[in-house]
Amino acid sequence: MSVDVIFLPDRITVKAEVGEPLLEVAKRAGITIPTGCLMGSCHACEVEIDGDRTVCSCISGVPGGQERVTINLYIDPTW
Repeated sequence: MSVDVIFLPDRITVKAEVGEPLLEVAKRAGITIPTGCLMGSCHACEVEIDGDRTVCSCISGVPGGQERVTINLYIDPTW
């Protein structure tokens, strides 16, 4: 199933498959997400999905069950 993934703040939209790794989807969209350990423990790649939960993009895939997913790249209020 194909999902529209919208990357904020620039509203870049790309099609992705459910379960496809978020880092790969971002790379295909021309977006670089900072990474560190690539195992989810350093949280350098943390993003917010649909405004209600944060995940480490290095170990997370595109969620299913919806037609569109919004990924906010800049959730840290201290940036």
